[in-house]
Amino acid sequence: MSRRSGILEFAVLGLLRESPMHGYELRKRLNTSLGIFRAFSYGTLYPCLKTLVANGWLIEEPGPAPETAPGSGRPVAPASSLAGRRAKIVYRLTAEGKEHFEELLSHTGPDSWEDEHFAARFAFFGQTEHEVRMRVLEGRRSRLEERLEKMSASLARTRERLDDYTLELQRHGMESVEREVRWLNELIESERSGRDQRRSSPESSAQQKTAGEPDGLPRRGDNPPDPSGDTAK
Repeated sequence: MSRRSGILEFAVLGLLRESPMHGYELRKRLNTSLGIFRAFSYGTLYPCLKTLVANGWLIEEPGPAPETAPGSGRPVAPASSLAGRRAKIVYRLTAEGKEHFEELLSHTGPDSWEDEHFAARFAFFGQTEHEVRMRVLEGRRSRLEERLEKMSASLARTRERLDDYTLELQRHGMESVEREVRWLNELIESERSGRDQRRSSPESSAQQKTAGEPDGLPRRGDNPPDPSGDTAK
């Protein structure tokens, strides 16, 4: 399985964990919620769905009957013929699919720090346990710090041979990476602060014991703390 198809399968399982969807709706959610999938097509999505069904992680169910025009008894014409065809099948996550997705959520290897995979992983941080979020964030930060080091060294070696525009482009790239490192630092600090607050709060400790969650970890499905404190990112 290619890296990109693996990311797509992960995202599909994550979205279907929230609710069953038909293919047209699923593609819209992938486009709007996960911008990294804006360029992919139905020719990419449907083979992925068929693979997940074959693996037992999804099931196909008949969709709702098409709406009828008032007084006519005839189906209302769909917004597009493609949407009309795909609305007939709804994809639902199976128990095995949910278990597989939770296993994928727990992975914290180098793939989870790469550009596209990190974006998909971050989109589902609300369903990810605190310790896993921390390892992914710290791994991503480490990867970017390594990238900055290499970019800086390369710029120092080639500065004299570059024209002004190429030099500015390289500086812009470095500034973009530096901004993401600062953002990650804020997120990591926010995660640590939230963990400390949960540990120190008697009310929180009582709730965690009632819920059976060890070490003050949030239940799976909790949203990660807002890094800015009062403004959603």
